[in-house]
Amino acid sequence: MKKLLLLACLALPCAAHAQTVAFTTEDYAPFNYREGKEIKGATVEQVEKVMAAIGVDYTIEVMPWARAFSLARTAPMTCVFATAHNSGRDPLFKWVEPLLIDRNILITRKGSGITASNLEEAKKYTIGTQREDYTETILKEKGFTKLDVASDFNATLRKLLSGRIDMMPISELYYDKLKDDQPVEIVTVLSSQPMGIACEKSFPDDLHAKMQAALDKLIADGDQKQIFLKYGMNLSE
Repeated sequence: MKKLLLLACLALPCAAHAQTVAFTTEDYAPFNYREGKEIKGATVEQVEKVMAAIGVDYTIEVMPWARAFSLARTAPMTCVFATAHNSGRDPLFKWVEPLLIDRNILITRKGSGITASNLEEAKKYTIGTQREDYTETILKEKGFTKLDVASDFNATLRKLLSGRIDMMPISELYYDKLKDDQPVEIVTVLSSQPMGIACEKSFPDDLHAKMQAALDKLIADGDQKQIFLKYGMNLSE
């Protein structure tokens, strides 16, 4: 195997072959999720196409968000997606974006009787979110104090449906799918932001540039839009 690799390097540049990018993500369908042993989703497919276009080896692992985010902060050659790009996170990573532009909304369970026409009214309720998720930061920055922090999205959703929390923030695109299967409804809008791939700060500049160029082409060619349509979503402009 080593001889074959050496022969290949004599014929082709070996920089790409010497690198493997470790991608981390969470279980958050339809963007990124497990289906049996397969990892699928609208952002997963974009990552796969980007990496195929530049010919660099990679891995994708699904794990709790706090761990996924932490690894991308500390482990070389590691990137986490889909990550909200805000002012607090901007200097922490090298960014490849956008995988999508999304709004976050606060939802409640149907029949709860909970209403809020704005964020100030929503502050009197208990809001659930996930540890190290950017929505936890947004909620704190906006003055929310009654927070219930869980390990992952599904744990927060279970708390909402069982009445243990009053509201939770989720992607508006995700809500469009969730409402077909779960008794939930919108309360109010929380925020709007680009979502991208966030790579550890020492990530190679040349590889970062190649990934961004491949994503730019994916968007320009209309492939990104087609991926979202495949998963039943209209991509936000």
